[in-house]
Amino acid sequence: MTSGQFRPLPQILMELPVDQKQKLYDDVARVLDSLDWMDAAQLIALVMGNATLQQQVTCALLNYVTQELRAEVRYHD
Repeated sequence: MTSGQFRPLPQILMELPVDQKQKLYDDVARVLDSLDWMDAAQLIALVMGNATLQQQVTCALLNYVTQELRAEVRYHD
């Protein structure tokens, strides 16, 4: 998808077609399915306050990017 050029992950995700965004949503929603939340702020607080959930959401995202988009993910600190 990136043709060998670096692009930030948020940019790639924003440019996904609707069907691919839905697939990613479904993958992440499976992780968050058991949570009871009222709005996005509460959901973010729940995930950010739980290291296991953070890891599961990150894993779902990375699996999608590497398997569905066939992209290489590089970490930068």
